[in-house]
Amino acid sequence: MFPTDRPRRLRTTPALRRLVSETEVRPRNLVLPVFVAEGLDAPKPISSMPGVVQHTRETLRKAAAEAAAAGLGGIMLFGVPSTHDATGSGAVDPDGILNVGLREVRAEVGDALPVMADTCLDEFTDHGHCGVLAPDGSVDNDATLEVYADMAVAQADAGAHVVAPSGMMDGQVGRIRAALDAAGHVDTAILAYSAKYASAFYGPFREAVDSQLRGDRRTYQQDPANAREALRETTLDLAEGADMVMVKPAMAYLDVLRSVAELSDVPVAAYQVSGEYAMISAAAERGWIDLERTVLETVTGIRRAGADIILTYWATELATRLDR
Repeated sequence: MFPTDRPRRLRTTPALRRLVSETEVRPRNLVLPVFVAEGLDAPKPISSMPGVVQHTRETLRKAAAEAAAAGLGGIMLFGVPSTHDATGSGAVDPDGILNVGLREVRAEVGDALPVMADTCLDEFTDHGHCGVLAPDGSVDNDATLEVYADMAVAQADAGAHVVAPSGMMDGQVGRIRAALDAAGHVDTAILAYSAKYASAFYGPFREAVDSQLRGDRRTYQQDPANAREALRETTLDLAEGADMVMVKPAMAYLDVLRSVAELSDVPVAAYQVSGEYAMISAAAERGWIDLERTVLETVTGIRRAGADIILTYWATELATRLDR
């Protein structure tokens, strides 16, 4: 080793480490996913996601106000209806819980916080799939697109700044863009879940939304073994007019995230999903890892891999510890 070859010099003090830090996470990079449930008179804890709840309409507004005050990049709403049916009709109902929640959050925060909506049917159907079923039980791609179009317009009507189709239907971005434009919502943005994998990490989310799923979603979500396929999907979504693209989950797919970030000419999001949250929380509860350090390290890793936007259930809590 040469006498001058000493990289550790730049690690000797916190101020030096801050000076040469290559990757920053700011509150504006973080989006808080939230669940609003119909018919609750108090928040309902989600047992597999300690600290996360199904919100009432009142506590949802409070969470949105806190997110805005923390300087977050956005809030993503998921609805939990009290009834389900084959077509997920509650998703397009202006008085359905998700659209009501969107209206109330938009009234609470105005334009101070981007309000985002999950544009998918899985929370609303009695079979738990992300689309309308054909007679043979498969998901009917084209019939589902028509419902997504109506759902996106209803969400924009309710005040969503951003709609986020997450069902991985072919052509969903183009069909939604056409519907939004025709309804006069030309400024409503689309965050496309372009690379959403059929992952084992979604288990706690299914408790969070009272999922009715029977079977699995492998016929329309991506195979975890495939990376090139994600680039094909992303390219198609960009061509159809996606304003942002998403990789989900995040931590097991950092290679995919990096490739998508190198390809994309629009902002790239990644979702630190429920199973990732649950694993870190469980290990921290047992004293095996330091929660605060682990959360920041994992989010920094997602950011370093190329994410401009990170959806994480720790968003508000983490933002309070970050420089703006």
